Amino acid sequence: MPNPISSINNSSVGVVSAQQAFFDEPLTLKSGAVLGQYELAYETYGTLNAQRNNAVLVCHALNASHHVAGYYADKPEEVGWWDNMIGPGKPLDTSRFFVLGVNNLGGCHGSTGPQSINPRTGLPWGGDFPLMTVEDWVNAQARLADRLGIECFAAVMGGSLGGMQCLQWSLSYPQRTLHALVIACAPNLSAQNIAFNEVARQAILTDPDFNEGNYDAHGVKPRRGLRVARMVGHITYLSDDEMANKFGRHLKQEKENYNFDADFEIESYLRYQGDKFARYFDANTYLRITKALDYFDPALAYGGNLALALAPARAAFLVISFSTDWRFAPERSRQIVQALLKNNRDVTYAEIDAPHGHDAFLLEDARYHLLVSAYFERIDRQISP
Repeated sequence: MPNPISSINNSSVGVVSAQQAFFDEPLTLKSGAVLGQYELAYETYGTLNAQRNNAVLVCHALNASHHVAGYYADKPEEVGWWDNMIGPGKPLDTSRFFVLGVNNLGGCHGSTGPQSINPRTGLPWGGDFPLMTVEDWVNAQARLADRLGIECFAAVMGGSLGGMQCLQWSLSYPQRTLHALVIACAPNLSAQNIAFNEVARQAILTDPDFNEGNYDAHGVKPRRGLRVARMVGHITYLSDDEMANKFGRHLKQEKENYNFDADFEIESYLRYQGDKFARYFDANTYLRITKALDYFDPALAYGGNLALALAPARAAFLVISFSTDWRFAPERSRQIVQALLKNNRDVTYAEIDAPHGHDAFLLEDARYHLLVSAYFERIDRQISP
């Protein structure tokens, strides 16, 4: 069945280019470590209006980056990870809004991270790069917003780990966050989620090529560990029904091989995803991002009381969950909604019946996209003169 949105929202922001912002003002991290200087890679789409009040910050999840929409002239196959959501006529309409995507600190897509040169040693940071938190990322993003002359975001938007950043924006900078779109998210990770992250990290940490994070100095990469880490993570992004529909118990060949090669299509798929990921992602970055996920817990300082933790927020919220997302299940989103309602915040909540699991927030679903589009129409009416 054709998607009704595709026929009207098939435009793109087109060719884009990444930009770099250098900061020499020290950034004190939540851990107590200090980054004396750093760079942030970012992309922008659309035009910042004269009032500078139409800016939308899009926060990325684990393995994404600042490349949110469009494509590069020399690599047209590298389409932005949320290109179906952002562009002229799309739910986040770049003919109305100025969209900013930032690669988080500690990343491996252009912002300062473990692969960058440590100015104190002249060598790559490697395993010495400090651990980051969601709060640290938000503080760095705020400095970039200052640089770009954005005093207040019309909206901060993200899914999964990006949604956690949206929540943190509403707490760290309540006066700078008009709306927060928190999608496929949770107020903290469950023990099960932390466990999955730990298994993934152990795959990397025990790889013989890891070398305490200083593998670049040894001319190697812990690709085996990163490959397994990605395979573990990818299983959690799909629902059981989605795996059954895509792969079932189908064999690659007509009969079993009776060895440890990939007999089943799902095995082949996971190996392919792991291999692809290990070729372009950095293991030290993966370790740090999963730890940032684990550490995020606004209610921790309030004895577990999420309503108290979210009391500083002043934004209006759109919270979206997906029925088959078992990694960030709908009840976790409802916890956020209930805590916000206890603070009399303006909250819109939707639970989308979708078969795709956690990955649903990245896909083009008509109900989901029409909801986001309608919400941005509301924001546009609010900020338009």
